[in-house]
Amino acid sequence: MTVIAIEEHWGLPALTAAVRALPEDRADESLVLDEMGDNLEHLHDIGDARIAVMDAQGIDVSILSLAPPGTQPLDPADAARFARQANDIAAEAVRRHPTRFRAFATLPTADPDAAVAELERAVDLGFVGAMVYGRTGTVPLDDPRYDDLLAAAARSHQPISLHPQIPPVAIRQAAYSGFDPMTDLGLATFGWGWHLEAALSALRLIVRGTFDRHPDLQLVLGHWGELLLFWSDRTDSLARVAGLDRRVSEYIRSNVHITSSGMLDPTLLRHALEVTTPDRLLFSTDHPFHRPTRADIDRFLAEFPTDEARQAFTAGNAQALFRISPPGA
Repeated sequence: MTVIAIEEHWGLPALTAAVRALPEDRADESLVLDEMGDNLEHLHDIGDARIAVMDAQGIDVSILSLAPPGTQPLDPADAARFARQANDIAAEAVRRHPTRFRAFATLPTADPDAAVAELERAVDLGFVGAMVYGRTGTVPLDDPRYDDLLAAAARSHQPISLHPQIPPVAIRQAAYSGFDPMTDLGLATFGWGWHLEAALSALRLIVRGTFDRHPDLQLVLGHWGELLLFWSDRTDSLARVAGLDRRVSEYIRSNVHITSSGMLDPTLLRHALEVTTPDRLLFSTDHPFHRPTRADIDRFLAEFPTDEARQAFTAGNAQALFRISPPGA
């Protein structure tokens, strides 16, 4: 059985240094999570050592994506420069290991025109999609200035993977503070805040009518849909007041793919299968932040109700969405 993992992170030290040099009001405190344990060692390798980990897990292909926050906090010129550098490095990794790696492009959304140009360049380089974030500074991804980028992604059949990001400083201070620094950070990121941010960004795209204007655009949400799958009764009530053509849950079933992000919980799988369809689910480990063993993965895959649904989750859906040829093709 082929296994394709679609959210497997890597890191660019020069970009990390540039983000760390930003003023405090533009800093991204979640960078400290990259330094826990041996995460940096794994993030900085997109070669033989990573392939050895994949082999141990039983993963055939990894789609590489730059770890958060990407280029999001940077000034436009710096964002464009680092996005190009990151994409060149990722493309070279894919060239060296064409049967084991694919990659998501990094886009300089601080400059919307440059982001479109870099997406078009990434298509020529063979990238299979792009990873972006729901907000650049204070500007949300659904802002009209990004409509050309979303149109370009739809036109070129480049799925957009919407990754969580740390909430703005004012929100962190109001809603995620009052504990010790690491608890504050955990509450604002992996424990809760990341997922609300990503869910809100996806919901804003839907409510803005993005998928009415660009019906071919496909969005990928991690962590079993960033809570949206669990709140469809309430989010569907937005459709009428927002003047949408369909209910929110219908857009999720037609324009959103859901990935596991290393959360191999059968309860989450069963709920996802109840509110969406097997052809919308994708496998990922969220490397190196989750590191399931082959036994962990096998136990989880045994929870699928049919062989067809299992094979769609492990490879079939990713092959179709990202146009990845089956092994030996």
